[in-house]
Amino acid sequence: MPKFAANLSMLFTEVEFTERFALARSAGFRGVEYLFPYPYDKARLAGLLEDNGLTQALFNLPPGDWEAGERGIACLPDRVEEFRAGVELALEYAHALGCKQLNCLAGVRPPSVSEEAAWRTLETNVGYAAEKLAAEGITLCLEAINSRVDMPGFVLDTSGKVLALIEAIDADNVRLQYDLYHMQIMEGDLIRSMECLLPWIGHIQFADNPGRHEPGTGEINFSNVFAAIDRLGYKGWVSAEYRPSGHTEASLTWLRG
Repeated sequence: MPKFAANLSMLFTEVEFTERFALARSAGFRGVEYLFPYPYDKARLAGLLEDNGLTQALFNLPPGDWEAGERGIACLPDRVEEFRAGVELALEYAHALGCKQLNCLAGVRPPSVSEEAAWRTLETNVGYAAEKLAAEGITLCLEAINSRVDMPGFVLDTSGKVLALIEAIDADNVRLQYDLYHMQIMEGDLIRSMECLLPWIGHIQFADNPGRHEPGTGEINFSNVFAAIDRLGYKGWVSAEYRPSGHTEASLTWLRG
C-alpha cells in the first residue's frame, strides 16, 4: 500500500484542530498535512507531531488572505515582497516541524493583470522560493488545481502548465504536486498520466470525483490507482485530502482494506 498521510484541514473536523493529530495516528496514518500551520504556535505543533509519532508531510506557503478568497499570491506582480516574506515564515515553520516539502499556490489571475505578467511574476517568485528552499534541503511543490469547479482562473490548472514552469525554473528541488481529484476533472487518464509524470511528482493527494469525498463515492477506481502507485515505485506521501461524506472514521474503509 502507498504511504498515506491525512490532511487535517479536511479530516477529523469533528474535533478541534489540535485534537486531530491523535485521531489520525489512531486511524493508522503516519503522516499529516494541513493547509497552513501559521495560526498555531510552532512548538505546539512540533509537540503534537512528536507525541503522536507523526511526520509533517507538507504544508502550503502563505496564500494571502484565504478567508477573503485569495488562493495564493505567487502570480501577483504587486505582492512580490509579501510573497518573499511568506517564504521566510514558511521556512521557520518547516524547520520547527521537520517538514521537507512545501507547496506553492500559484493564485488566481485578476483581470487587471495580463497572462504574460502573471506568468513572469510566477516564474520569478517560484525561482526565488526554490533557491531559498534548496539552501535548506527542502523541496518546493507546485500544484495544479482545477479551474472548472473549485478555483476558476487559477493560473496552474493542468499538469502541463506545472511542467512548463518546472522547466523554466530548472531547479533540482522543484516538483509537481499531483492531486488525483483535480486532475480527474481537468485531464483524466490518471494512471497513464502518473506513469508519464512520475519523474516530476513529489507529492500526491486524492479525493473522489464528483463531490471531493472519500474513495468509493465517485468515479475514480482507487483500488487500481493505489495499486498503480505501488507498481510505479513511488515512495513519497499519498495524502487523503477529501471532505468526508459523513463522520471521518466511517469514511476510512479504503484505508483498512
